[in-house]
Amino acid sequence: MPSYTFPARFEFLDEIRETVAQVARAGGFSEKAIYSIQLAADEASSNIIEHAYEGESDSPLDLTCEMQGDDIVIILRDWGKSFNPAGVKDPNLSADLSTRQVGGLGMYLMRKLMDTVRYESNARTGNLLIMTKRRE
Repeated sequence: MPSYTFPARFEFLDEIRETVAQVARAGGFSEKAIYSIQLAADEASSNIIEHAYEGESDSPLDLTCEMQGDDIVIILRDWGKSFNPAGVKDPNLSADLSTRQVGGLGMYLMRKLMDTVRYESNARTGNLLIMTKRRE
């Protein structure tokens, strides 16, 4: 499985998006689906930088991305703070902007854009965010 390591910095988001786009394109995904996959990877990476590492750092953000049959599998690994995605409620999209709770939109988007989003955390393997999307 091809793996890449980036510093946990926002300036590397373009490279992360391009890496997943190359794999998705080679896997036969439509441009519309590729955009969705890139957006999910961008949201996930941004969340890792912002929340797990509490801001930009030179700490590692590992990306593994490959086709498994008709599915693209994206695994993001970090060694920052863990979190419980089950505790992240879907945002109230119908609420007035001034009263909406801040946060939660990234997980919501990932869940909407990808077929599966799974999170695991332990001291040995770090934090793993595993996202899959099936080619239509």
